[in-house]
Amino acid sequence: MLALIAAGACVAEEPVQQPTPLFESAPVEFPLALWDQGAEGQTILMVHITPVGTVDSVYVHESSGYPQFDSAAVAGAQLLRFTPGKRGDRRVEMWARLPVRFDRATRAGEVGTPGPAPADSGGAGGTGPRRPGIDP
Repeated sequence: MLALIAAGACVAEEPVQQPTPLFESAPVEFPLALWDQGAEGQTILMVHITPVGTVDSVYVHESSGYPQFDSAAVAGAQLLRFTPGKRGDRRVEMWARLPVRFDRATRAGEVGTPGPAPADSGGAGGTGPRRPGIDP
């Protein structure tokens, strides 16, 4: 029993490397109606990144207050590709917190740097919350 606990402690201490986006172009479009209104905002997403760097689930963690921004952020995030996260030398699936800023100066939704998932979403390398009908 002690050996199992010690083995589990070694795994937990492996360094975790967060996924990083492979930016070729900004896939998030600024909604035209909100552009015309002069609106700006930020949506914080939770993205689930597979061991091969694709996004298989996205949800709004913090709304911008504008449903159109939130929808555009989710649609764009589904098109992103990442270098996968790693635990030690192994590629792993993980949730990451991804800010998307809608700024008239950039004329598009600007995807920020992903950060670790909050503790309630499963954390780095965690599977996070599974939502029926959404997550595989």
